[in-house]
Amino acid sequence: MKLRYLVSLLIILSFVSLFVGVSNVSPLDIFQLTEDQKEILFISRFPRLMSILIAGMSMSIVGLIMQQLSRNKFVSPTTAGTMDSARLGVLVALLLFPAAGMLEKMAIAFIFALLGTFIFMKILDKIKFKDAIFIPLVGLMFGNIVGSLTTFFAYKYDLIQSIGSWLHGDFSMIIKGRYELLYISIPAVILAYLFANRFTIAGMGEDFATNLGLNYKHVVNIGLIIVALVSAVVLLTVGTLPFLGLIIPNIVSIYQGDHLKNSLQHTAVLGAVFVLVCDIFGRIIIFPYEVSIGLTVGVIGSGIFLYLLLRRRAHGL
Repeated sequence: MKLRYLVSLLIILSFVSLFVGVSNVSPLDIFQLTEDQKEILFISRFPRLMSILIAGMSMSIVGLIMQQLSRNKFVSPTTAGTMDSARLGVLVALLLFPAAGMLEKMAIAFIFALLGTFIFMKILDKIKFKDAIFIPLVGLMFGNIVGSLTTFFAYKYDLIQSIGSWLHGDFSMIIKGRYELLYISIPAVILAYLFANRFTIAGMGEDFATNLGLNYKHVVNIGLIIVALVSAVVLLTVGTLPFLGLIIPNIVSIYQGDHLKNSLQHTAVLGAVFVLVCDIFGRIIIFPYEVSIGLTVGVIGSGIFLYLLLRRRAHGL
């Protein structure tokens, strides 16, 4: 699939997204907008579009990085305990620093996400039977243990409802002033592109990378920091987007190969396109009501994941 076709589709869907919603704003009104229509576009629709693009691109890229470093196509922030650890960090922030702002909560969630990801990678190093399906199952078990701890303490301190808001992705509450934290993901994505070749070499194994003169642990640590930072930012701003970081890199690798630098642009654009499609679908399926992005991404993503799983087994991979 040509990158320019994906970019063209992204531009078309972005334009459509600006004019889909309960409030009546038509493309024909673009040059004669009323004050109410301007507020709808610039306070609600445009911030929502920007958050969709950034979240879709960044979560797809960190999924690709995790798959490269773990050498497993079914590892992602949602199957390695990263998102669950970030939620635990949010709970700790709510308990210990109830007056903390979003930036402080993000910092604590980032620390917990990083620790959780490091623990998963350490577990991965200890596992000898590294089957393609077994590894993400271990990650899911680890994530469920962390999630159980989060639920226990949230229930104990009557914070279930507060934590529940971070369990499901939702763009409906995104307005101007409530999404700008996502811009922190952009430098992380740029850093991922700069280190893409190093991540590709690191994905070949520690011995191979060391023989080529690469500081393996340094590169892996940078990759995990990028994954944890983006996961924490997206979780706090949008919520969980299940399967996104898992399915998009797999789809891109089918037609683009496994070289990370060659796949990054395709992964970013396809991730944004996928989230846009799910968001538009969620807004129109029961119009004028809306289905949360976490549900639409989860349902569509689970179907694609099942197909990828069956395809991998059919090819004996």
